[in-house]
Amino acid sequence: MRIEDTDPARHAGIEYPMEVGAPVFAPIKVLEEKDKAVNVARQNAKLEYDRIMEQAEVLMKQARTLQARLDATEMVHSAKFSFNPLHGKTYHLYFDSRIGANVLIQNGPDQWSCGVPVSWTYSMAVKKLGDSAWAVIEEEEIASSSLAVR
Repeated sequence: MRIEDTDPARHAGIEYPMEVGAPVFAPIKVLEEKDKAVNVARQNAKLEYDRIMEQAEVLMKQARTLQARLDATEMVHSAKFSFNPLHGKTYHLYFDSRIGANVLIQNGPDQWSCGVPVSWTYSMAVKKLGDSAWAVIEEEEIASSSLAVR
């Protein structure tokens, strides 16, 4: 059976089948489709957000490292020392409470034959870098570099 429609342009826009043999279709559940689209968009946005946050964490770590180098450089340049520090060599900063200033020397806290002076407090180990900045050296790095020298 065929339903007669006099306007063929309207035939494509009707919400229901116009012929008996026309394919069956059901109305689309718009809310479900919107929910699916929003969920997919959220998943993609979360992946992108996580990727950006990983990059931001790397940049923040680099910024903290750079700030630590600048702080160490300022401490060394304000310290008292009477030699020309070499690039790549490890030095040690002590705070001398008698003069109220930092002192840069070559001896670490465990390298004194007669012990660290009473008025000195060990601050940190530093290394002069190629760009004349100073980096704080961790204790593990000091131990491994002293083993390599022996």
